[in-house]
Amino acid sequence: MKLTNPGSVPVYTVSGPSTARPLPDWLTRRRKRSAKYDPENLNNFELLQEFEFEEASNCVRVSEDGHWIMSTGTYKPQFHVHSTDELSLSFSRHTKSENTTFLLLSEDYTKSLHLQSDRSLEFHTPMGCHYEVRLPRFGRDLAYLRQNTEVLVPAVGLSADGSGLGEVFRLDLERGQFLRPWQVEVGEDEANSGLQGSINVGAVNVATVAESTHGLCAFGTSIGTVEFFDPRSKGRVAVLGGHDGEVTALDYSHDGLSLALGTSTGQIRVFDLRNPRPILKKDQGMGLPIKNLIHLKTPTDERKLLSADKRIIKIWDEQSGDLWTSIEPTVDINFVTHCPDSGMILTANEGKQMHSFFIPSLGLAPKWCHFLDNLVHEMENETRNETYDNYKFLTVPELKSLSLSHLIGKTNLLRPYMHGYFVAAKLYDQARLIANPYIWEEERAKRIKEKVEKERSSRIRGVKKVKVNQKLADKILQKQENRAKVDTNAGILGDSRFQNLFEDEDFKVDETSYEFRALNPSTKVPGDEGYQPGGNNNNGDSSEGSGEESNDAPSDDDDDVVMKVSSSRAEGGRVRDTAFGSRAQKNTRDSKIRLTDLVGEKSITFVPESKKKGKPQPPTPAGKRHEGRRSASTNTFRRL
Repeated sequence: MKLTNPGSVPVYTVSGPSTARPLPDWLTRRRKRSAKYDPENLNNFELLQEFEFEEASNCVRVSEDGHWIMSTGTYKPQFHVHSTDELSLSFSRHTKSENTTFLLLSEDYTKSLHLQSDRSLEFHTPMGCHYEVRLPRFGRDLAYLRQNTEVLVPAVGLSADGSGLGEVFRLDLERGQFLRPWQVEVGEDEANSGLQGSINVGAVNVATVAESTHGLCAFGTSIGTVEFFDPRSKGRVAVLGGHDGEVTALDYSHDGLSLALGTSTGQIRVFDLRNPRPILKKDQGMGLPIKNLIHLKTPTDERKLLSADKRIIKIWDEQSGDLWTSIEPTVDINFVTHCPDSGMILTANEGKQMHSFFIPSLGLAPKWCHFLDNLVHEMENETRNETYDNYKFLTVPELKSLSLSHLIGKTNLLRPYMHGYFVAAKLYDQARLIANPYIWEEERAKRIKEKVEKERSSRIRGVKKVKVNQKLADKILQKQENRAKVDTNAGILGDSRFQNLFEDEDFKVDETSYEFRALNPSTKVPGDEGYQPGGNNNNGDSSEGSGEESNDAPSDDDDDVVMKVSSSRAEGGRVRDTAFGSRAQKNTRDSKIRLTDLVGEKSITFVPESKKKGKPQPPTPAGKRHEGRRSASTNTFRRL
């Protein structure tokens, strides 16, 4: 449940599709599971179980007792019956053809009459289809004369008696037979067009009956006229003409004194039966045929008129003609009905789910969903910050600079606030792009700058200043470099047991000690210029410096021990230092050792060579013991 039309007359969408194109079932279920705990979806609930059809719905009506809701749809052609007491689907039934419209003949769902698209009338009961009868021509609408138990079916085409008039078929349900049809003027047709008529043949489009008052029947035609018939005299009593387009919708007021009609061009007229001139003229604004007209009454006895085409539903004040509120679903509308004595409106539409809207100003919630009143009261007390999330505030001069000033007061995309207007973000972006064609390049440069700033800020990590062992604290914080937020009290930094490690000088780490160098061979010790414990010098200057020191004579100070390990392929060549870690003893043949100030191993290759072209071995140094016996004097570490 969400607020879809905030303003002086709020409208709440209780159920219905949020997108014009239906999603696959598996994707809908996945999104429903992932968005289960989102704040935006906490107020969502299913008002009626399975209040939907596979493809689209055609018509929906509420029973007189308010306990049942019947709806028809496709595909496959079927109708559903929902129980409002259980808020669930009672049963569904498939039919042979698609439904055009239907009527509930009883106070509940037990007797219903369905006009099908194959020129048939089907009578349904809880046990199934009770009876089926065929019509001579295609029907457009249904009306029921409760006093005479007659069903009126406005039809397409001209009568077969050659009179050139359209017909309204009458079926007497008490005697079970067709009565003489009422003939209505619908214009002429082409010659030799057959019983059904040509493609441009006239038709009686819609019918309505003033049941609770005088019982006068009104029929709207394709030539823009409305003809009134009195069921007591069985004949025409008046004709109301002069309308633009076809008459597609009719509805009597509660007192039966006024009649509202809608045309195929989107025009709405309200007539007093005592005056041939309209007392109200309105334009739906879409240029589409009017599908439904409903007279409404608020709790304060204000008279309203609901008009609907396939795009939008509008509710007008019948006295002043002002627009009271509007509802614009995301899908096309096929039929609209109103739950009596409530503010609930149900629609049959092209979407998979059927819509239900609740207007608190129109009336209370129906008895079967009275909890909606409490939900609306809670939502009214909440602070709604999301109303203008997708809007941008602009002043009147800014609107004129974007050529949007002509939309003031004509659309919900501009909402007045203080000294300016809130403009929909999508409309603002389009208008700004039209006003400044180079805005795309500026926007691209702006986004690149924002991305660079974001990456730059991500490199600024958390820093904690301590009195002792600052490098140790930085090393601990460096382990959190991949986290979005650095915790400066992580690990031993926030542990009180290790507090003296970063405050007391007695716990300072001695980086010049042998143990520290053994555990951290790649750490550079302060004070020793060019010194690297592991000997990993990639810098050319440091390599050359090491080579120069290797050629120097040993120091005169016997207490200073300088240990260097070097290897070289050619004697007298450039010396290359390596780390102790890479000097691990391998299962190779014994190499020749030079008794000089530099101790190390030669590079050994395993490339096979010819025995005939063997190279002469260098002379064995003096004092060298037998090759087969390992000597302690040749151990590098023993020489230290």
